[in-house]
Amino acid sequence: MTANEQLIDEFYSAFQRKDYAFMQSCYADHATFSDPIFSNLNAEQVRAMWEMLCKSSNDLTLTYNLVKETSNTVQADWKARYTFSKTGNKVTNRITAEFVFEHGLIISHKDQFNLYSWGRQAFGATGWLIAWTDVFRAKMQSIAKSNLEKFMLRNQKG
Repeated sequence: MTANEQLIDEFYSAFQRKDYAFMQSCYADHATFSDPIFSNLNAEQVRAMWEMLCKSSNDLTLTYNLVKETSNTVQADWKARYTFSKTGNKVTNRITAEFVFEHGLIISHKDQFNLYSWGRQAFGATGWLIAWTDVFRAKMQSIAKSNLEKFMLRNQKG
């Protein structure tokens, strides 16, 4: 296993333990993160996102597999199972992640998943009807951004 693969293995092991502090330490100060809901986060935001997700998930379980390393990039597949807090619905989300490294730290992290599949699970019948739309994507991004900003403000005060 290469050093980059080892870092990602440790990253997901930490996620399984909800050890957000270790996850945060894996990112360079100029790192970026994007997925279908959390788009274009900087290093401060991605670190806060992992803390927020770890602290707010009561029943999160995840599994992962490192797929391959090419040049300075590691790909991983991971699956998260949890209860979506807004609806109480169970969600199984299958994600493909791509990590780019510099000096042993993550500088770019991109997660891809099927937002329509996620929306159907998270929102039930409503998700079946609207989760495929750009309006749904924009609304989910807006809510996620707002929740992250509120979490970061609370952490600054406390």
